[in-house]
Amino acid sequence: MVEFAGRGKIVILSGPSGVGKSTVRRLLLERAPVPLVRSVSVTTRPPRPEERDGVDYYFLTPEEFARRKVAGDFLECFQIFGGHWYGTLREEVERHLRAGRWVLLEIDVQGASQVMAIYPEAVSIFLLPPSLEELKHRLTQRGTEDAFSANERLARATQELKFANHYRYQVVNDNLDDVVNQIREILKAEAGLSN
Repeated sequence: MVEFAGRGKIVILSGPSGVGKSTVRRLLLERAPVPLVRSVSVTTRPPRPEERDGVDYYFLTPEEFARRKVAGDFLECFQIFGGHWYGTLREEVERHLRAGRWVLLEIDVQGASQVMAIYPEAVSIFLLPPSLEELKHRLTQRGTEDAFSANERLARATQELKFANHYRYQVVNDNLDDVVNQIREILKAEAGLSN
């Protein structure tokens, strides 16, 4: 990995549920050609047994989240169905940027539009499924969704796909190694690195 002087960049990764964002994110963090770090999101939902505060998420009470929201501490935040809040801390992102690191935000289209309004130079990447049929197959094969939830996620995915053209780059996830390599090439180009 090349060391960079100066300010880092924001890299936004979005895409519908089931498209493989988490797997792509994990591999990209391992293989990035730039000093890429993951932004740890904040949530009001309770931690799952395997999750650690400050590593997987920052877990806040709804009251603390609301206080920090009013104080303007979030770069973006939103409430999902079920009532839990999620957000990205402005100071955490800025700290990494000042240190010359590139900050990877894995966020939905709503959060991405908030971030792009503040950081129009952000490297925005929308991860697309090969087809809606393949996305439906992936959602049902996960085994974590009942039929109603899978259909609800598919309906939401159809809406999210309409925002793909708002992103600087669109990458189809039909082969994991290929998609990670495509994103690596995007980051190299954005960093001005030659092969």
